Amino acid sequence: MEVIHTIGRRKTSVARLYVSKGKGAITVNKKNYTEFFPTATLQYKIMQPLALTENEGNFDLKVTVKGGGYNGQAEAVRLAISRALCKIDEENRLVLKPEGLLTRDPRMVERKKFGQKKARKKYQFSKR
Repeated sequence: MEVIHTIGRRKTSVARLYVSKGKGAITVNKKNYTEFFPTATLQYKIMQPLALTENEGNFDLKVTVKGGGYNGQAEAVRLAISRALCKIDEENRLVLKPEGLLTRDPRMVERKKFGQKKARKKYQFSKR
């Protein structure tokens, strides 16, 4: 099996993933994933597609992730892993699609408009 490259995005985070056959080592920005994502919920998000498709320990994952916060980065990595698993075997799609792991979450921060305090909040209006 050659190296498979996929990209996952969430908010302003972009995760680039390289998958190869191996013993299950997951490195994120040259660190172990448990070191990069210290909380259990973020670690669960990363392992979710591998656990659902029963591929834990089958592949080595090398991830580089940029932008956003920890949660956005974890979800970007999860999308990249899900896409890679579908490239490896189309049967995985039937498991991952109903869980919503192949959907790119389109929600982004709304831009601030001029003449306003924030995106939707206005300055206080005084009639008199």
